[in-house]
Amino acid sequence: MSDGFQIIVGPQHPALKEPESFTFTVDGENVVKAEVRIGYAHKGIEKLAETKTYIQNIPLVERICGICNVAHTLCYCQNIEYLYGKEIPRRAEYLRVIIEELNRIHSHLLWVGVAGHEVGFDTLFMLVWRDREVVMDLIEAMTGNRVSTALMTVGGVRRDVTPELEQKLRKGMDILEERTKYYRKVVLDERSLLQRLIGVGRLTSAEVVEHSAVGPTARASGIKSDVRSDDPYAAHDEVPFNVISYDSCDLFGRTVVRVDETFEAINQVRYCLDHMPSGPIRMRLPNTPPRGEAVSRVEAPRGEDIHYVRSNGTDKPERYKIRAPTLGNLSALVEMLTSKGDYQVRIADIPVILAGIDPCMCCMDRSVRFVEPAKDREWMLDWEQLKQYSRRN
Repeated sequence: MSDGFQIIVGPQHPALKEPESFTFTVDGENVVKAEVRIGYAHKGIEKLAETKTYIQNIPLVERICGICNVAHTLCYCQNIEYLYGKEIPRRAEYLRVIIEELNRIHSHLLWVGVAGHEVGFDTLFMLVWRDREVVMDLIEAMTGNRVSTALMTVGGVRRDVTPELEQKLRKGMDILEERTKYYRKVVLDERSLLQRLIGVGRLTSAEVVEHSAVGPTARASGIKSDVRSDDPYAAHDEVPFNVISYDSCDLFGRTVVRVDETFEAINQVRYCLDHMPSGPIRMRLPNTPPRGEAVSRVEAPRGEDIHYVRSNGTDKPERYKIRAPTLGNLSALVEMLTSKGDYQVRIADIPVILAGIDPCMCCMDRSVRFVEPAKDREWMLDWEQLKQYSRRN
């Protein structure tokens, strides 16, 4: 085999909505090596959070990601509640699960449509996105907004479910369940999809563990890991659901996992409506939490989302750190994009493999700069250096 030819994709590219740079070494049509260069988008949210009060930071963290806005605000608010050592009203926790699972339905249906688009099946894309409007309308009815929901607050939620809204939610779940059944049949039977998904983007269970992959990416390789089950939060200790996993270790499995998780989310919304406890939806907490540290985890649609906070006893956090799920899946993505043994990655497979982790580059992207004032020097790390640094420390 020759040394190959390098194809550079990004950072600005019509097929990518966010700036990220990939370098693919190809031998003919086969991708023999894949490299990723992160750090093109850094919104500075973590540093900015240190300048705002705990309440002011809620709309800030909500804008980490439009699709996962519920996951980030939920993770943030319960993180601050951990500092207080308080349990919020149970009704508020049920309401949090409802909006979280509506957001998961919205995200997974969006992804199924995008997957169809990436393999040239635009009819599927348009049909799924049409039906996705059902859940978008429900989110708007519940929160007043379609994307940035602004429902979470420290101590609970801002809005309750009225009897009229409850009926809308039940009707919407029936419609979504029926349409998702149809899309599951399409995924399982449509040959044009199967040819582009089965055996593509291979990631074994051992590689999932090695690269610390999360979410549907891990569960499609037979790893039953889900924060809602492993470390329950909100009302997930009471709301039953099945952790969906599949053992095909490819894009087909990732598609089936997301479709089946949509059914589970629909059932969780119904359970919350059927067993909604009475009582307040919010508790008042002081503006200043005590000194201390806290770590919060939630299962975002893309996988495990982790927030860390350190309080110095003022009304602003001393340190805030966020690990979005895309960062957890990025190393595994490089593995999927590299041919090895009998597994061959074609150039045409790159877009759908990349879409397979449901990436949000601006969620996870950041530059890492080290500053040493005593020696008047500063430096940055690239992706490989960052991985080596993390292993050493």
